[in-house]
Amino acid sequence: MSSDTTCQGKSSWPELLGAEGKVAAATIERENPLVDAKILPEGSIIPLDFRCDRVWVWIDKRGIVIQVPRIG
Repeated sequence: MSSDTTCQGKSSWPELLGAEGKVAAATIERENPLVDAKILPEGSIIPLDFRCDRVWVWIDKRGIVIQVPRIG
């Protein structure tokens, strides 16, 4: 099974917890241009495959990041 230690560049963004989702996604893509940040509302169904080029940005109803974004 893969882990984020095999991925290149920054792999998690704890400093974005509580930030606005769009700002968080832009920050993630700027800090690691190898990933695509995907903004998702809390409770969304996602594929369970691990990918080094994807970061889920989970937001609440106000658009605020509610989980630490990380590669996966």
